[in-house]
Amino acid sequence: MNTTRCVPLALAWLLAAAGCSVRLGEPGDGPGARIDPDSIPAVVPRQEPRSRHGNPDSYVVNGHRYHVRDSARGYVAEGIASWYGSKFHGRRTSSGEPYNMYELTAAHRTLPLPTYARVTNLDNGRSVVLKINDRGPFHDDRLIDLSYAAATRLGVVASGTAHVRVRALTSPGEGPVSAHAGDAGAPERPPGGTAPAPQADGRVFVQVGAFAHFANAQEMRARVLGADIRGVDVERGEAADGSRIYRVRIGPLAGNDERHDILRKLDRAGIGPARVVSE
Repeated sequence: MNTTRCVPLALAWLLAAAGCSVRLGEPGDGPGARIDPDSIPAVVPRQEPRSRHGNPDSYVVNGHRYHVRDSARGYVAEGIASWYGSKFHGRRTSSGEPYNMYELTAAHRTLPLPTYARVTNLDNGRSVVLKINDRGPFHDDRLIDLSYAAATRLGVVASGTAHVRVRALTSPGEGPVSAHAGDAGAPERPPGGTAPAPQADGRVFVQVGAFAHFANAQEMRARVLGADIRGVDVERGEAADGSRIYRVRIGPLAGNDERHDILRKLDRAGIGPARVVSE
């Protein structure tokens, strides 16, 4: 578990004055209530202005000067992730937002605040999209500090640290479906955002994605549940080339009214593309 957020008190005051809040480390940081990884609402990247706090041109911690990047565009890095939990829950982050250990957030030393990023645990293949809204960790061997929720999703809580890849998401449409190499991709939605009618009689489903990795399918399932849609499952199958695939489907559905209601909810939540399938 994370014990890396220690800086002298005088430095903390200087950083706070510069708009870069840094919490003092204390022993005993740990998890809060146990979280079901599938119940954690997914983060959907969106355009946000730079925070008024936490974005100085540069700042100094423990004698080392860190230069905040002008942009997150093109940023990809690999390194060690740690996590922070109950000790900091409710405290102000460097961006000014309160730290909520049950949300998918993280701390980074130099990316602009906020930055949306995909973090992949290279030890187990799990991946998550999160919002970077804090500064740290201030140890040379660490790249990013994960919230308790993000560490839970990535399987880092028990081990305390993991080897990860951090990829900034800066373009519209990047996020849980399209930003991860290795996803099988989702079927395209027809022009106008309407789903085609099923071509055969049988059980009807709305399919919101098809993935090569189970963890990414579970992440999409969590997003759908977060949009107040029930009856969503991950089904294992085979792609045309015989490779394993995981389809995220809602249903079976009772009729057109239910299908259209689900498609509207998906649109409002920014989840898609989606299509109607039958079997």
